[in-house]
Amino acid sequence: MRECISVHLGQAGTQIGNACWELYCLEHGIQPDGTMPGDKVASAGDDSFTTFFNETGSGKHVPRAIFLDLEPTVVDEIRTGTYRQLFHPEQMITGKEDAANNYARGHYTVGKEIIDQCLDRIRKLADQCTGLQGFLV
Repeated sequence: MRECISVHLGQAGTQIGNACWELYCLEHGIQPDGTMPGDKVASAGDDSFTTFFNETGSGKHVPRAIFLDLEPTVVDEIRTGTYRQLFHPEQMITGKEDAANNYARGHYTVGKEIIDQCLDRIRKLADQCTGLQGFLV
């Protein structure tokens, strides 16, 4: 099975990623809460959505994605939006403040605080895969 993990970074990456996951759900008939209607499950010939979605034991489809931003407001839009039930809360990582367009601040101070957490979450997603093909950043 082919599996991809999506990593969405910063404000632009998070906003584009949110739009992409909405589109993936529409294309594959997955509801905003991650469930698939019974008529879609019955036509089991197409399992292409398993490349991007992980199916839980309860039949919910959760995206293989990480959202990371130092400033929480953009990720909070996903947490409170239409597709809030689609994503696992551990997949959305935010800092307390942004880097204020300063590379050194984002790399050495504010970003340094959450890099280990981010790598652990990516490692956790990768460990759940049986045939990881790559990462979309």
